[in-house]
Amino acid sequence: MQLPRPGFRTWLFLLLLVLGGGLALLDSRNDGTPGPVPQDAAGEPDYYLEDVEATRFDAEGYPHQRLITPRLVHTPIDDVTRLESPNVKLRDDGGRHWTARAERGRLETGGNPLILSGDVRLEAPEEHWQLTTQELHYDADTGHAWSETPATLSQPPQSMQGERFDAWLHDNRARLTDNVRGHHPPATDEDPEP
Repeated sequence: MQLPRPGFRTWLFLLLLVLGGGLALLDSRNDGTPGPVPQDAAGEPDYYLEDVEATRFDAEGYPHQRLITPRLVHTPIDDVTRLESPNVKLRDDGGRHWTARAERGRLETGGNPLILSGDVRLEAPEEHWQLTTQELHYDADTGHAWSETPATLSQPPQSMQGERFDAWLHDNRARLTDNVRGHHPPATDEDPEP
């Protein structure tokens, strides 16, 4: 006696059963949970985000601050948002663009001011100057950036160093104060006479 041969529907059912089991096995290996919950002296965060691109708009609806960071952590105890390796793009009232980056950052209560720390660089690409310092504060409401740590302002081939730095982005003004030193090489002729 010969058993009946399985039909098309039976083979299709078995194939779907095997595929479903394989997918369930793969899904159990990657449960989609993010990395470990960050710990901080301010306590456990109420939320954290990974691969963040956030944009703030001014009162007229123009984007004036764009923040890119691999991880953003907010702690409710102090209402502070901490940033890893932040990259910030700023736009002043005149439409000029500025960039800033650092190892770490903090957005204080209410999202202002932004404090960048660890190898901070603030650049004005159109003017070809760059500021380097260890800590920089930026008030988005007034466009005021300042550092109370030693800072170097450079516009190659010139550079200046001081103990304190202030910049008013909307007015396109910058100031170095306290123990200011500068390096200003003399102008050279491009075409010396024969």
